[in-house]
Amino acid sequence: MPSKPLPRVLCVEDDEDSRMILNTLLRHALIEAQAVGTAVQAISSIQTQRFDLYLLDSRLPDELRDFDTNTPILFFSGAAYEADKKRGLEAGANAYVIKPDFDGLLGTIKQFVYRAESAAVQTRTDREVNNTLPLNYEIARASYAG
Repeated sequence: MPSKPLPRVLCVEDDEDSRMILNTLLRHALIEAQAVGTAVQAISSIQTQRFDLYLLDSRLPDELRDFDTNTPILFFSGAAYEADKKRGLEAGANAYVIKPDFDGLLGTIKQFVYRAESAAVQTRTDREVNNTLPLNYEIARASYAG
């Protein structure tokens, strides 16, 4: 039986040390991370690869949403004011975690990854049911004679 692929996260972080920390943290959590430092690199990666989550330090969701409208976006930012969080969420992020809350970051990432895995399993299950049990809704009727 083939092993399940690791969840994939694209980390966009301009600070090289932070990129290395995030890569290590995610790898230890059994999450495959690709870390890039610029918006251009992020967009190039999005155009050629599939990710389960985008983890951003900078505000890129408008550009990302031009290429991918479905993958969740998580901000991990040092901007800690409520107004910063509100702007991030209004810009298209699905969640916002304030640095350096690594426990909160990992918990949030795992929630998004779990949802993506659950959706993939449900899609496969629906497809298997539809392939093995074709239904004709035109003739399928139920009645109750009580």
